[in-house]
Amino acid sequence: MRNLFDLSNDVAVVIGATGVLGGSMASALASHGAHIFVMGRNRERGEARVASIQAEGGQASFVMADAGSAESLLAARKVIEDLVGPATVLVNAAGGNRPEATLPPGADFCKLPISAWNEVFDLNLTAGVLLPSQVFGETMVQRKRGSIINIASMSGMIPLSRVVAYSAAKAAVLNLTKFLAREWATVGVRVNAISPGFFPAEQNKALLFNPDGTYTARGQQIISHTPMARFGTAEELSGAVVWLASSTAASFVTGQNIVVDGGFSSVTI
Repeated sequence: MRNLFDLSNDVAVVIGATGVLGGSMASALASHGAHIFVMGRNRERGEARVASIQAEGGQASFVMADAGSAESLLAARKVIEDLVGPATVLVNAAGGNRPEATLPPGADFCKLPISAWNEVFDLNLTAGVLLPSQVFGETMVQRKRGSIINIASMSGMIPLSRVVAYSAAKAAVLNLTKFLAREWATVGVRVNAISPGFFPAEQNKALLFNPDGTYTARGQQIISHTPMARFGTAEELSGAVVWLASSTAASFVTGQNIVVDGGFSSVTI
């Protein structure tokens, strides 16, 4: 069984590894032997994540790149290939929302700024999945080996209130995941998604918790809707990402959306 999750022959690029969830997934892949490339635009945070992985005994390097630029990604791909060889695993964990693209209670959807909408789509779909999958997927297809793991969201399955642009963008991520899985199914490249439920992180902490640590009204609403009656921890995504990355354990798994949500999506009322 242990050999099913041996990633010692894998090179994993994790975009968004400077964040809480992406960083935890990068650490999990490293703990199973993969050489991790933390990719991002913030060198200080990226190198801090690398140091953390190395302190745990893993192999990791930082490579600077702008996921919204194909030229930047191609340059980063060359750096990685020159150092250790082509990437076999790509985790697209970058993304986020913008305040201007949310709809507070009573707000008029017709007044939503198109510029904010486009920015959220660029962040979560174009830079978040499309361009990295094109650049790193190209060599995976050529070598007939690879696993792409897109980090979607519960809001991509259920259009949550307020976060209209983010929900629509993550729904597009799920659709693109299935499209690529179908396109590359016969050439050895698997494409799947993970949809986390509600995991406290830097971006949503103020939405879920009051300054004194108690739940906000929104946080309490989510907890009340979650059968496990708690939020998830970043480490609880580790099993899903390691499994999907493994060309042995998940060899016949593609086009799937793995939901890790404490049962949130099982509750309809």
